Amino acid sequence: MSGEAGPAMDGRATMHMDETGEVVLLHRLLKLTNRLMAPFSTHLAHRYKISVNEFRLLMTIGALGRTASHEVAELTGVNAMSISRAVSALQKHGRIVVERDEGNKRRKWLSLSEEGARLYQIMRPQTETVAHYLFSQLDRDELAGFASTVERLIERLDATDAKGNSVFLESTKPENS
Repeated sequence: MSGEAGPAMDGRATMHMDETGEVVLLHRLLKLTNRLMAPFSTHLAHRYKISVNEFRLLMTIGALGRTASHEVAELTGVNAMSISRAVSALQKHGRIVVERDEGNKRRKWLSLSEEGARLYQIMRPQTETVAHYLFSQLDRDELAGFASTVERLIERLDATDAKGNSVFLESTKPENS
């Protein structure tokens, strides 16, 4: 498929003619991700002074009720350092409560504060609106197929080798590293 825009582009934009179909599709996925963030940036981020990672953490804690940072990192795919920063910011603004686990001193339980629960109740319908808008034009089989594909891709990206290293990061490491 090299040298052609391919079906992933659907003739709406041009990329370098030497891009393969897989590379074009990757760029389309990145565009999809960016477009999905527009309602958050437009309607929530500035109004509630919350970053995207803080929002994701708040929504995950709200859905789970109580969780730990490493669980949120695993569920969302956000790296531990970004989760740690989001935890600090949410705690500083009184949106979450952080409690040390008495049975495991290294573990900290995260739960929503009263303010966090208020924000969760405000933001959850916006998340549902975005999801409905995105998927409402897909029929049940298309949605199931898409969900299956997304799960397979996430499993591939989450795979680790015998030493616990990310197979994805090891496989995509630049040759000069």
